[in-house]
Amino acid sequence: MTAQGTSEVEAPAEGVTLTPGAAAKVKSLLDQEGRDDLQLRIAVQPGGCSGLRYQLFFDERNLDGDDTHEFDGVAVVVDRMSVPYLHGAKIDFVDTIEKQGFTIDNPTATGSCACGDSFH
Repeated sequence: MTAQGTSEVEAPAEGVTLTPGAAAKVKSLLDQEGRDDLQLRIAVQPGGCSGLRYQLFFDERNLDGDDTHEFDGVAVVVDRMSVPYLHGAKIDFVDTIEKQGFTIDNPTATGSCACGDSFH
């Protein structure tokens, strides 16, 4: 886990890693919303052409069995059903001429569709 106030990224034993760039973008989005009670929830849901899709959204809820870690002041929450699918996943934010948005590098995904929206 990342110690508060540092920008070093270390993956928790189970779960996801949020890069400093992604954490900064999340903070910026939360500032725009004017909310400090929200956390970033990452979930895996059935769907897409490869069988499973990622969902990233802000959530104020805490569910039984949630796996929560903090990265540079951003709380990241994964529900217990999604944790096995996201073990070792790294979430980053890309802002280039070709692409803008959050990316997920997931070592547990064995394949993905051509559009990149789903995996298996």
